[in-house]
Amino acid sequence: MIAEKLRKIFLDTGADALFIETDYLRRYLTGFYATDGYAILTEDACRLVCDLRYFEAAEKRLRGSGIEVVEGGYEKALALAEPYPVLGVPFTETSVSALRRLEQAGHTAVDAMPALRSAMLYKTEEELSRIQTACNIAEDALISVLPELKEGMKERELAAILEYRMRSLGASGTSFDTIVAFGENGSVPHYETGSRTLKFGDPILIDYGCKYEGYCSDCTRTFLFGDDKKHGEFKALHARVLEAHELVKETVKAGMTGREADAVARSYLQKYGLAQYFTHSLGHGIGLLIHEFPTLSPRSDTVLENGMVFSDEPGVYLAGKAGVRIEDSVYLKDGNIVSFMTKTSRDCLIL
Repeated sequence: MIAEKLRKIFLDTGADALFIETDYLRRYLTGFYATDGYAILTEDACRLVCDLRYFEAAEKRLRGSGIEVVEGGYEKALALAEPYPVLGVPFTETSVSALRRLEQAGHTAVDAMPALRSAMLYKTEEELSRIQTACNIAEDALISVLPELKEGMKERELAAILEYRMRSLGASGTSFDTIVAFGENGSVPHYETGSRTLKFGDPILIDYGCKYEGYCSDCTRTFLFGDDKKHGEFKALHARVLEAHELVKETVKAGMTGREADAVARSYLQKYGLAQYFTHSLGHGIGLLIHEFPTLSPRSDTVLENGMVFSDEPGVYLAGKAGVRIEDSVYLKDGNIVSFMTKTSRDCLIL
């Protein structure tokens, strides 16, 4: 007997079976991560096909779960799928050549991604718990690293220490490439961490996160390294971004669209002539991937509902000068936003 979540996904696709090769989707369906393998989901069974590199670990991990582990590769997976003419395949995650191989084997493919995406929008209590742990690890790591900042330290050095601390605290890896931006480099929202050295009076923007049992955290904090009394504009920007960030937490409710949520922060910043410098969307879904649905953007019609996890990350970026972004991973519960981030300050700390 398969779990109700899997049964709903199967029924929503309208396929005779699902044939899933993509790693994070296999993990979502089976609960086991491998770089290679296949998940075959039918009306009454879910099988994970993996080779001998993963077979023993998969059997141990999935014992008693109702997921059957089968040793083999593509040919074995194809043989298990052979009785099912119509296969559900995630089109956006599948190559043309992979689709053609299934067609050559006599199958018709339908897109399973809408059903998978719809299911993944709503996190279970177990998923929320894993995201909470990932957020706790991320915050604890940052708290431990900040006292070690020193003049002359390179961006890459700080990023490496932070990533090491997250792994030491139990993370399996980072959610994405850690962004550490000193001084003027913070004006690039997706800055590539480099070799810029830290100087007294520099703003510091750190955008980072880690994974725990596959689930991501995402956090951004912006500080000043010493107060040289020359950053009045920066402090004012930080205050406005923080106010926008907190206003989102107070105002956004279940039933609002992603567009309406984005407008809460954007409209607030517009009052102070800053909306033009808010050059990305308010937020994105967080789960097994660092960017999932829902999206909170000026074009998003997605209705936000309880159980959805996303970021709250307004930002203002002044080209060549500095940038401020403040970000929490949050979720909706009982109609209101609840933050996973409870340990680190969002204020403009002077380090």
